[in-house]
Amino acid sequence: MLVFGLSACSSAPPPADWQMGAKGSLERATEAWLRGDSKIEAVEFARARAEVASTGRPDLVARAELVRCAARVASLDMAPCDGFEALAADAAPAEQAYSRYLAGALAAGDAALLPKVHQALAGADGTASDAALKGIEDPLSQLVAAGVLLRRGVATPETVKQAVETASARGWRRPLLAWLLVAQERAKAGGATDEVARLQRRIDLLAIPPR
Repeated sequence: MLVFGLSACSSAPPPADWQMGAKGSLERATEAWLRGDSKIEAVEFARARAEVASTGRPDLVARAELVRCAARVASLDMAPCDGFEALAADAAPAEQAYSRYLAGALAAGDAALLPKVHQALAGADGTASDAALKGIEDPLSQLVAAGVLLRRGVATPETVKQAVETASARGWRRPLLAWLLVAQERAKAGGATDEVARLQRRIDLLAIPPR
């Protein structure tokens, strides 16, 4: 979703060591979080942050923190994004807009600053949001968008279904469990006892002690 200016052009200067180190550690941290391994996530994110901090640029560290916060929204962890907020004053306008998007509190003009895959979700709801969600090919970006819709209170049954399918296909235990619990709560509210039981069987497979 957010990168550190790595270039794929063979004629460009090779990326600095910090860029390569930060990118790799950030990717591993994100994957560990989605798999449900908090210990590895913490270690890898600390490495990524240290690499980026070696530049002395708060705006880039804020960007790394924002990537971490996005993975949490994808998993329906709606805690404040404190790591980013501590550096928000130095963040670029696009990162500030994305932070507000994750919080479900976009300001006027923010939509145009969002990553392209999220722009159609900025003010959408109902069938429009579901269509836009299905149009997001990147699994993590799709789960982030679904998390934002839920946070805004406009997630439809199709939103939840799509999020469950995406997390399941990737084997991402943490967001899958979170979204299955949302689906189950909605099934309970609707009195769908058979569906509640079916979802519980899936939840039971995932309910291992968090690490």
